[in-house]
Amino acid sequence: MDGELGDFLRSRRARIRPEDVGLNSYGRRRVPGLRREEVAQLAGVSVDYYIRLEQGRGPSVSDAVLDAIARVLRLDATEHAYLRTVARPKARTAAEPAGRRVRPGLRLLLDLFERAPAFVLGRRMDVLAWNALGDALVGFSRMPAAERNMPRQVFLDPGARELYPDWPAVAAETVAYLRLDAGLHPDDKELAALVGELSMKSEDFRRLWADHQVKAKTYGVKRIDHPVVGALTLPYETLAVPGEPGLSLVVYTPEPGSETAERIALLASWAAAGPEEQEGARDLRA
Repeated sequence: MDGELGDFLRSRRARIRPEDVGLNSYGRRRVPGLRREEVAQLAGVSVDYYIRLEQGRGPSVSDAVLDAIARVLRLDATEHAYLRTVARPKARTAAEPAGRRVRPGLRLLLDLFERAPAFVLGRRMDVLAWNALGDALVGFSRMPAAERNMPRQVFLDPGARELYPDWPAVAAETVAYLRLDAGLHPDDKELAALVGELSMKSEDFRRLWADHQVKAKTYGVKRIDHPVVGALTLPYETLAVPGEPGLSLVVYTPEPGSETAERIALLASWAAAGPEEQEGARDLRA
């Protein structure tokens, strides 16, 4: 992940037009967006200082300077926090222990969500545990253990584009969240291998990764076209697990009384049935 700070700043500069920040657009521009000297001028730092910062060879940078640059580049709260992280490698979080396991109490908690699909994500969006509805919804247990990873599922599973009607949006937010993780763990060899694999096998991933978007996935809505019960509109909440850095609990929360809630109830019944009954009721869509 070398050069992440410079790549990120250049990508953010490219999306800001001079006229957006009160500057006249003069001269022929070889690349879109603000020039480095314009960012420096607006942030109140010397051009040399900003160039060294973008090249990753500057001194320890203050909060005030980072805040000024974030203001000039119109970073949102997540991007601003990401800038602070990648600008200060020594402040980044420690690597996750190898062979991470989900504690028994958390697995029991998953099973308490009888009407809500739920699962636990670790670093790199690895899927570490799930409840019966989560498995029925996404099919984690059918994935090889080494491939239980959301970016792999989104970009390499041939059925993902049918499962997610809004696949372009799902793909973009998946990459943006993975990029956020990369900023916290620049020396993660497994993450580098994952990015390399996805870049080699998916042109879409390669394009999105090069865009340097960062986004936290704390809550939202995901549409799923399930092969058994049909169209589902599922709000979700992503909760950090106390005492377990890097782990998050994702819970889909269908609105009570909605068509989606009814279909989730059908999915729960289907998941609880035996293989022969499941095959006989393969399509429960209205």
